[in-house]
Amino acid sequence: MNARAMVNFGLQFGVEISLNPDLLVQKNGRFFLVNSALKPFTRRDFYYAGTFLGKAKGGKFFPSFNLLGMLAKTEANKIVVDKRTAWLFICGRDVFSKGILHMYGAAKKGGNVLVLNEFGECLGFGKIVGNLGRKTGDSEIMVKNVLDIGDFLRRER
Repeated sequence: MNARAMVNFGLQFGVEISLNPDLLVQKNGRFFLVNSALKPFTRRDFYYAGTFLGKAKGGKFFPSFNLLGMLAKTEANKIVVDKRTAWLFICGRDVFSKGILHMYGAAKKGGNVLVLNEFGECLGFGKIVGNLGRKTGDSEIMVKNVLDIGDFLRRER
């Protein structure tokens, strides 16, 4: 699988990922972004090099938090949530309408949106299940949690 899966993933957030193919290294479906000085050392037997962007498996792309952070710095579809909602999202919970402070991009129901805290840090992403542009009841779920930074810790149980 080539980097097309990664580009398609970015498009889900309204961002066209444009990476220099000469600096993109793939090993066993895992994608790394390296600099020109590191590139000559990434022959066949490396384990990790540069910035891990994610992995492709079974036709699907699973992003790294490095890639999500890169997308968050662009004009991607994203929401900013309050402190309490940020904590609940990290714990695997969904985002309710009352916790959303700001919305950016042209996010639509059924699409994906990055979830950021008040400091602009990307906490993960979710699937939009409500109408983000319309104020509804405080207890209506707007974004279903797909992946958050607390996932790694929850898997350690």
